[in-house]
Amino acid sequence: MDKGPGIKAVYTTGEVAQICSISQQTVIRCFDNGRLRGFRVPGSRFRRIPREQLVSFMRANSLPLGELGQATKRVLVIDDDAAIVEMLVDILSHDGRFEVASGRTGFDAGLMARDFLPDIMLLDFKLPDINGNAVCRAVRANHHLGHMRIIIISGVADPDEIDDVVRAGADAFIKKPFNISEVLDRITELTGA
Repeated sequence: MDKGPGIKAVYTTGEVAQICSISQQTVIRCFDNGRLRGFRVPGSRFRRIPREQLVSFMRANSLPLGELGQATKRVLVIDDDAAIVEMLVDILSHDGRFEVASGRTGFDAGLMARDFLPDIMLLDFKLPDINGNAVCRAVRANHHLGHMRIIIISGVADPDEIDDVVRAGADAFIKKPFNISEVLDRITELTGA
């Protein structure tokens, strides 16, 4: 029994069609209209799709990731404290289970969530431009981000604020200062990494 193309760095349109259970013609149309990003092989008409673009396309279209989703989990770190961002990005990116992106504002959170399509966002509650409630509500209103989990990390939140952010769509809350093993445990618990 053929198990398909498996996990690779770059796929053909035929392999993408097989993985996504759609026709090769549909893959070509999505590529040509920009919904599926990739590149053409120089000097030919052949199209190639990098793995990360395929995963982004599948997430954006709510297609099951299967083996592709088991390779790494995407983590978006949003905090206005550069030292915390640097520490989290360093630890997570060296873990091997995670692909990491980061930002410093609520605006970054919305823009990067849309483009990076993370599995989970580590979000500071008090950002310079907006609070965690507004970011959670905006993320939850976007059906392309329905799979994403949100962990609020904050040192300045009273119990009522924690309840509010959970109602707004957060999946978990971790108080600063935090233990990195607690953060890793929550990420693993929420994403299955």
